Amino acid sequence: MNSLGIDKDPKDTRVVVAMSGGVDSSVTAALLHEEGYNVVGVTLQLYDHGQALAKKGACCAGQDIYDARRVAEECGFPHYVLDYENNFKEAVIDNFADSYLRGETPIPCVRCNQTVKFRDLMKVAQDLGAECMATGHYIKRSINPETGKAELHRAVDHGKDQSYFLFATTQEQMDFLRFPLGAWTKDITRQHAERLGLLTADKPDSQDICFVPNGNYADVVKKVRPEAENPGDITLIDGKVVGTHTGIVNYTIGQRKGIGIGGGVTDNNEPLYVVRIDPSKNRVIVGTKEALARDTILINDCNWLDDLKPGKTYPIGLKFRSVMSPIPASITLNEDSRTAQISLPTPQYGIAPGQAAVCYDEHRVLGGGWIYDTQHSKIAIAA
Repeated sequence: MNSLGIDKDPKDTRVVVAMSGGVDSSVTAALLHEEGYNVVGVTLQLYDHGQALAKKGACCAGQDIYDARRVAEECGFPHYVLDYENNFKEAVIDNFADSYLRGETPIPCVRCNQTVKFRDLMKVAQDLGAECMATGHYIKRSINPETGKAELHRAVDHGKDQSYFLFATTQEQMDFLRFPLGAWTKDITRQHAERLGLLTADKPDSQDICFVPNGNYADVVKKVRPEAENPGDITLIDGKVVGTHTGIVNYTIGQRKGIGIGGGVTDNNEPLYVVRIDPSKNRVIVGTKEALARDTILINDCNWLDDLKPGKTYPIGLKFRSVMSPIPASITLNEDSRTAQISLPTPQYGIAPGQAAVCYDEHRVLGGGWIYDTQHSKIAIAA
């Protein structure tokens, strides 16, 4: 059994490596090649917004494609660039824009992994005769000795852990995927990049959503969906109109700054936050921080990596933002298992529809779903 868990000699094991042009995927490909595997690098060209965006280090465009190609050339394994712009626009960018129009706060990186990278690219890898596909994600994959099934676990480096973005990975995909960096910290990855002489060794991590230059997501949404700038009312949770917004796309749950209403709205001049967005009435609803508190999360389009039974309540660790540590919660699946209700013993703030709710058993990823509504047992918001 080789290091990838395949009963073949490395030289007889073809591995397709998804190469974004960053240091993580570069090290993944170079190390596997160094171990003697039959490595094929593949980079997806997902969009082309010109060199100004490419210079920011956004993956899968411009400079990053060039960097991935150079790494492959210097290491001596084949590399292919596939044009997936149309797939990416339909599956990720259009969904991103439509999600904002629904009053949500989307996570395009999850959709990209769920569709273009793990669905479409995995098919390419299989067509190329690969035994598996490797990526530079920071997440651990292990085989349960009792069930023989592949499981996903949080990475050793919790600061770089990407399990939140991979909750939608299916069991079939997990059987085919490998994540060689899951047991490493980022500094170890960079040390190997320097040892191997990779040109990406000092390349900074991309901070923005890859197709959103300068973090200005609203401009992207308006370009794809011009109707996003439709103005409407800003109201308090009791329905009182206190201002006018310039389009719900400019607002997210939990936002405090830039709402566009002056002081004196509340009796004691408390700061106001966006607590709900109502796309059906084109309203932005604001309230005090207390009005942001939620103790119930409703999710749909669930993906489960464990045999959770409908109607039964399970204790879980929960993340509803990528950067948070899991918090105690409980979950009850509905009969269809595709929807569920999560209960929080301590109310939390700023939980936004459109985000993912990812469930853990200690460090193991159980799965999760997409938040479509949140509630608080003691707070009512005018319909």
